[in-house]
Amino acid sequence: MIAPLTMWDADASLGGRKVLDGADVQVEYGQLVALVGPNGAGKSCLIKAFVGLLELDGGVARLNGDDVRTLSPRERARRVAYLPQERHIAWNLPAVEVAALGAPFLSGAEALARAHAALAEVGIDHLADRGVAEMSGGERARVLLARALATDAPLLLADEPIAGLDPDAQRLVLERLRARADSGAGVLVSLHDLTLAAAVADRIVVLDQGQVVAHAPPMEALEPDVLRRVFGLDGRWIEGPDGPLLAARRVQ
Repeated sequence: MIAPLTMWDADASLGGRKVLDGADVQVEYGQLVALVGPNGAGKSCLIKAFVGLLELDGGVARLNGDDVRTLSPRERARRVAYLPQERHIAWNLPAVEVAALGAPFLSGAEALARAHAALAEVGIDHLADRGVAEMSGGERARVLLARALATDAPLLLADEPIAGLDPDAQRLVLERLRARADSGAGVLVSLHDLTLAAAVADRIVVLDQGQVVAHAPPMEALEPDVLRRVFGLDGRWIEGPDGPLLAARRVQ
């Protein structure tokens, strides 16, 4: 069976700088893959290449076996939901209308029903009629997550969805992404927190200077040599009450 999300030998440049360098990534249905790496490693660029927002100089990115470059924007939207890192919403629309944008192939009434269900899933259906400009940053992040969850797409890509959120909101977002994978979707999410990535992911892709240096189950991908070489950490994993915890200090 063809993996639904694949990238092979991908090269890409941005502003004259190489941001992907022979990158290989694969995500299966029912699997949550965490993409980690230092700032500037190329995580956002890799995700944008998968949704056709960054053109590859070489290699290929495929959605359900088809080169993303051969798919129309409409067909991409059917196959993959994309949650970008930026949380800017241009208009002060009610939350339910923003969430309904994630269901463009449904009738108006069906899209609104789907949006209400997605808002309830992230715990803010009581804010459905509130304008997004009148919300806190955390509430707006939940609205945008609801927009991604409102789609029927079998793949979901999320770029730093928990950045700047409080611990409760971080946990809710990761729980929803994990639930989406457990229901059969393929999920690729970029994260900075290595402990959270290890706790939620089936596999971890470590990216450094545009290159994939590890793609394995969490403890294998984040083994001590990778922690030191990529993240500058002298660390080890210990068993905590809720899963593995990273005990680490900066390499001197």
